[in-house]
Amino acid sequence: MTSHPIHPDGPTLSRIIAGAWRWHSVSAEQVDRLIQTSLDEGITSFDHADIYGDHGNEAIFGQSLKRNPSLRSRMQLITKCGIKFPSPHRPATWIKHYDTSKEHIQWSAENSLKMLGTDHIDVLLIHRPDPLMHPAEMAEAFLRLRKEGKVLHFGVSNFTPTQFRMFQSYLDFPLITNQIEISLNRIDSLFNGDLDTAIEFKASPMAWSPLGGGKPLMVDEREVFGKAARYNASYTQLALAWLMKHPAFIFPIIGTTKPERIKEAAWSTQVNLDRQDWFEMLKWVMGKEMP
Repeated sequence: MTSHPIHPDGPTLSRIIAGAWRWHSVSAEQVDRLIQTSLDEGITSFDHADIYGDHGNEAIFGQSLKRNPSLRSRMQLITKCGIKFPSPHRPATWIKHYDTSKEHIQWSAENSLKMLGTDHIDVLLIHRPDPLMHPAEMAEAFLRLRKEGKVLHFGVSNFTPTQFRMFQSYLDFPLITNQIEISLNRIDSLFNGDLDTAIEFKASPMAWSPLGGGKPLMVDEREVFGKAARYNASYTQLALAWLMKHPAFIFPIIGTTKPERIKEAAWSTQVNLDRQDWFEMLKWVMGKEMP
């Protein structure tokens, strides 16, 4: 497994990131195993959000670190904030909405620190663009968390290119990433400016749902598995390699509760797709050749 800086002024992350959004569905022992398997395979970066597992996943992960405190120094923790939804754990919230006020960003980051049982978050992201977001207020929250050493780096998630530029203009330090949905099943970012903006700002994107949520491609399976076999790879490895071929230097986030799937994903970094194979895979999902 390779690691690489996600931004020239950002942290070095593992090229594949482990997504913990489903980890509330397994036992504590299984969470320990998922973390250890990830680290053994060179996957050192873990993606969270305050809302995952009905606000419980960070605490589950934090309990694992409490049982194995030496592991914290071997990993990078990423988390997100800004979404609120009705839950017994948040009785004051009665409708799903977004909150990017400086008070909520500060509170959420400090709560994540407590849940994860750590003294710093490596990367904090705004989970989704808020129609009421005020970039100066968000920047103030980021600056305070940075000065206090509670968060080392910052980014966004699901922001459009114009939203990314707007927010960046209010900061005197870089947004190091935009976490976006991109996969062979979701190729919008190739053409809507998301990846162009990432390259412009040297902010490598993270890809959520990089395998398209397991949805099958509308293509003859013989083509898919024939190409995978030529690379001595699985379809999963081929699909992840397709993302990592892009010059925006995409970091896929894999969301699995199966250690064997973590091992499989880790080896995708060894697959170096030929350019023509990359375009043939794009043709599969576009249903046509490039114009």
